[in-house]
Amino acid sequence: QVQLVESGGGLVQTGGSLRLSCALSGRTSSVQSVAWFRQPPGKERSFVAAISRGAYTPAYAHAVSDRFTVSRDSGYNTIYLEMHSLKPEDTAVYYCAATQTYSLVVLPNERDYHYWGQGTQVTVSS
Repeated sequence: QVQLVESGGGLVQTGGSLRLSCALSGRTSSVQSVAWFRQPPGKERSFVAAISRGAYTPAYAHAVSDRFTVSRDSGYNTIYLEMHSLKPEDTAVYYCAATQTYSLVVLPNERDYHYWGQGTQVTVSS
């Protein structure tokens, strides 16, 4: 069992920044990768970014690659998503999710992730 808790969401103006945190607990040693997903109102959930335990190199969706930064602590217990130059279209519930599946490539599909946090709301005002 792995638990994830997101925090750091809130209301920010266009062009602003936020840092989201994802705290892992439980059997964290089994987690191979943690990803961030987001779900805008009325839309499907989509991949945002990910960073694996075995490699520090992150991966990003094209829509955020030049504005967001995903990082991790050395123990892989906390995963961060730093968001800059925020736009109204970034408004969404942001989730972190963990997979126990090992892969050399990024796993961008929801079905690949075993555990999910409760989500944190990010609202970007225009």
